[in-house]
Amino acid sequence: MNKLEPELNWSAREGHDKPIVLVVEDDKNMRELIARVLGDSSMKFEVVSVENAHYAMDYIESTPVAVVVTDLKMPGASGLDLLNFTSALDPTIQVVMVTGHATVESAVAALKQGSFDYLRKPFDNVELLCTIERALMQYHLSNENQQLRERQRQFSETGSLVGASQSIEKVSKLIDAAAAYDCSVMITGESGSGKELVARQIQQQSNRKDQTFVAINCAAIPENLIESELFGYRKGAFTGADRAKTGLFEEANNGTLFLDEINNAPLTLQAKLLRVLQDGSFYPMGETTPVSVDVRVIAASNRNIAELIEKGEFREDLYYRLMVMEIAIPPLRERRDDIPLLAYYFLNKHCSRLNKPIRGIQTEVLGAMIRYDWPGNVRELENLIQRMIIMTESDKIGVDSLPQSLSGDQLTPMKALDYISPQSLEEIEAYFIRKTLRECKNDRALAASILGIDKSTLWRKIKRYNLDES
Repeated sequence: MNKLEPELNWSAREGHDKPIVLVVEDDKNMRELIARVLGDSSMKFEVVSVENAHYAMDYIESTPVAVVVTDLKMPGASGLDLLNFTSALDPTIQVVMVTGHATVESAVAALKQGSFDYLRKPFDNVELLCTIERALMQYHLSNENQQLRERQRQFSETGSLVGASQSIEKVSKLIDAAAAYDCSVMITGESGSGKELVARQIQQQSNRKDQTFVAINCAAIPENLIESELFGYRKGAFTGADRAKTGLFEEANNGTLFLDEINNAPLTLQAKLLRVLQDGSFYPMGETTPVSVDVRVIAASNRNIAELIEKGEFREDLYYRLMVMEIAIPPLRERRDDIPLLAYYFLNKHCSRLNKPIRGIQTEVLGAMIRYDWPGNVRELENLIQRMIIMTESDKIGVDSLPQSLSGDQLTPMKALDYISPQSLEEIEAYFIRKTLRECKNDRALAASILGIDKSTLWRKIKRYNLDES
């Protein structure tokens, strides 16, 4: 086939800010008619027309296309060939078949192979425009769902903090900085806020990512045992030590040791920790020869260390050794914007594990979650999602699964976000849609879930209230 310059008609060849509708028709008069009908409509998209499927394939390979309106019967490659091409290249592209050779068999074949819709010639202009509008809506929703799944996949694969709020973005930047330099890190935050997750993420992004990560909770081990757990002991070091034990510092050699709730470490242990940080060596119990290790120490505290220093309960010199870099994790109540995303992340995670086909969460449930103060932070939210999955027998988690703390009088109200003066219902609706989109950073799939409406309904209301521009 000779590579001729295809006939292209569109409103703007550069800067495709609007979605593109590609018309593919070998009959010039019909091609110009469809392009003119679409071009004269008030819908905001660009119209491009080409004379055959080969030109269309070349164009789609180089330019993002939202909807393809194609004739079924054409010389060379057919409309079904073009449909198969677009499905393989980008499944979000919506294909509408238009033909004068309509049969039940051809319609069924096109729909089975993934065609969005099927129109017969001669078609009604209004019918064509309505079909294109629905196809564009489906294209937008498919892209939004794909982006949401991609974000969730990234969270799952990287083990990173789930969230898109400014406070979490700040934490993520600090994690990147801590991973780049092999220094001690102090992570602060309330219980359940994700301190160990941050420590593991630092390890995974650092040059020690292929080495051992060892975690110990200093509050979970009795004071008389924690020293032997960290530094180990030699045979005969004390009564009952019938064999040598390797400590966690040795196990973490060349890797990372995470000391959770370091604020509970006794002062005697703090002195030995300081020596390891200074010299990279320590004495196992009963040993006279020091053991040298190369260990990165990341500590975490759920209490204010400065206050403990004033009380004489924490060594100031150890504090400064650990505080080469500090990462403060905000409590969940200070990043409420992340709650819906976290809820759906845990829903997908545990529905797969528990083998329960739950598709979503009712708006009232999300609203209650956003208003609740979460004293147990992200850990409490995850545990609640697991409980509600087990309790739910339908395809959506409803208010009947909420515990009393979220559904009764104990519900903590959110601060008033804005004052809304009396307005028309349409103005109020537009206001809340605009605000929700802003809070969700224009994540329409998430916004639709929070607002309790279908994604297609949200798309129509965005168009209706001209919220794309705002």
